[in-house]
Amino acid sequence: QVNSKLGGAPCKEKHVVLLSPVGKIEISGCETGLHEIKLPKMSVLPSGAESSAACEVCEGAEEMTEPLRQCTAWLRAYFCEPATTGTLPVPAFHHPLLQRDSFTRQVLWTLLNDVKFGEAVSYKQLADLAGNSRAARAVGGAMRSNPLPIIIPCHRVIRSSGDTGHYGGGHLLKEWLLSHEKLQKEKLA
Repeated sequence: QVNSKLGGAPCKEKHVVLLSPVGKIEISGCETGLHEIKLPKMSVLPSGAESSAACEVCEGAEEMTEPLRQCTAWLRAYFCEPATTGTLPVPAFHHPLLQRDSFTRQVLWTLLNDVKFGEAVSYKQLADLAGNSRAARAVGGAMRSNPLPIIIPCHRVIRSSGDTGHYGGGHLLKEWLLSHEKLQKEKLA
């Protein structure tokens, strides 16, 4: 339950499910912004890192708020036409973690704004970018608490050794997302 800032009344949360190349992605939000993106847990990688044509809302289309509409459009572009994501608005966020001032929020905003499609950054590099070079472990904690994966691209944060590290959606999904971005970036080059 997320409370709105004005008067603390709970938001009217809506849910949509997007059928994507990596499975069903559950998205929740209200009129104010996105609350959460839940990724599917993958036990098998989809064949190849090619984006499939199937990327559509399969549940909840009739009650989409503007932030949910923007989110599904952005995710559809991410999977099917990545070159266009830069031209789309990033939906508003309405999650308590992203409302209050904290190092976690700073890290997530830095990641969103500074680590572009097809790039990867180490936990330590992201700590540097966010203004605290000794906070690599805290960056890991921020990645674990990211309520909006893919849009806030925590899959782009890897270990200094080059190992992919952990991911809320699982190791396979993280590898798929990284290879999807690498492949798409090479196509555009």
